[in-house]
Amino acid sequence: MLNMILPWLILIPVVTGFCAWFSARFHAHAPRWLSLLGMGSVGGLLLMAWPTVYPQGWWGEYSAQWIPILDIHFHLAIDGLSAVMVLLAALLGLVAVMASWREVQKNVGLFHLHLSLLLAGVIGIFLAMDLFLFFVFWEIILLPMYFLMTLWGHETQLGRGKSHAAIKFFIYGQVSGLLMLIAILTYVFFHYAMTHHLTFDYDVLKQTTVPPQLAYALMLGFFIAFAVKLPAVPFHGWLADAHEHAPTGASIDITGLLLKTSAYGILRFCLPLFPEASKAFAPIAMTLGLVSIIYGGVLAFGQTHIKRLVAYTSISHMGFILLGIYAFNVIALQGVVVLMVAGALSTAGLFVMCGQLYERLGTFEMNAMGGLWSRLLFLPPLMLFFAAATLGLPGLGNFIGEFLILLGAFKVAPLFTVASTVGMVLAAIYSLALLHRTIYGPALSEITLAKPRLREKFILFLLAIGLLIIGLYPQPLFDVVAATIHRIV
Repeated sequence: MLNMILPWLILIPVVTGFCAWFSARFHAHAPRWLSLLGMGSVGGLLLMAWPTVYPQGWWGEYSAQWIPILDIHFHLAIDGLSAVMVLLAALLGLVAVMASWREVQKNVGLFHLHLSLLLAGVIGIFLAMDLFLFFVFWEIILLPMYFLMTLWGHETQLGRGKSHAAIKFFIYGQVSGLLMLIAILTYVFFHYAMTHHLTFDYDVLKQTTVPPQLAYALMLGFFIAFAVKLPAVPFHGWLADAHEHAPTGASIDITGLLLKTSAYGILRFCLPLFPEASKAFAPIAMTLGLVSIIYGGVLAFGQTHIKRLVAYTSISHMGFILLGIYAFNVIALQGVVVLMVAGALSTAGLFVMCGQLYERLGTFEMNAMGGLWSRLLFLPPLMLFFAAATLGLPGLGNFIGEFLILLGAFKVAPLFTVASTVGMVLAAIYSLALLHRTIYGPALSEITLAKPRLREKFILFLLAIGLLIIGLYPQPLFDVVAATIHRIV
């Protein structure tokens, strides 16, 4: 059954996205409900076909000829890692739609078309097993995100405007994607020179023996493309501006999905295709991870714009993920997967709350948010919860991920691991600063703030329950990805 549903996991968001676009002329809320239906259908369809016993290899594959002259196939495959990421994409797609319910009031149908196309592209990245197909999905996601930022983004006084932020995001993505394309074509033509067989198939190319120097260069082409979207310092320049201007739904998808496609790409392509080159590159990658952890934490503390603060926490979290990936052991990689999921949920929760506060206060500046605990009865305690998750409080998902990463990394790089614990101290500092500047202290205004709606409560409770489940009982997540991680190691 999984074989047949794989293309539908991509097609459903595309179809419902176009239906949402056309339905806007008939009813104002129709695009929202159709988009919600599409996101939910992806998750529901995958759960219906979820195996009771996890295979050691692919759970399912689908392949159809696309460009026969180049032997390019529409080849999709799913295993434990990609299944978890597709399920996460469906969940955050639902959250993004619900979080945008009142925020987006103009061109609603077109907004949900772009949101759905973005989700379809991300799912395609998680399923593609043809390198050309993977590259196509990698590039496709740039367009809907560009338009989401340009047409529905926020104008603020800090940056140069939403158009500038969108262009910066697009240029970073295009340049890094070009490096990946050059690496893919070089890899394919080298395989053709060795075998006289032109193919972009992942499983076939993985068997190619590449000379060490060429393998290192190809690995760098892939790694830089992934590092830009991760983002790792010094490739992070686009992230804070993108979050500052993006609508809430787009911010949720940037931090929860786009950043995770890069970590997924390193796990799926860099390590299996170029194992020796990746091993040689590990000290540099771990250094970049360590710098990202500390640099992101320091910059987060210095922000007054709440979305920029949350954006820099993402850089710090992704630094831990980079450190764990290049530890090359099962414990660290289990922690990587947990932190990918838990970090997406906790950061998405914070961005949802940023949008809810903006609806009530009309600003993202924390200097105008003091004393919210006495003015709102529901949102401040949940902000405290998500801030605690971000700093890695035991009992919540982020703690499990960070603990396993540090435990696994300590076996191979104790100095890097000890130095990276500074990031956990910084996480406590910027999380407490976030709370102090927003919900504590005297009220800065006497304006009556609207009470949270049922929809807003549901979104936050959904994300909070996910963090609690992962934090208290992560074993099911370990079981799902165990076979994939052992293959990578």
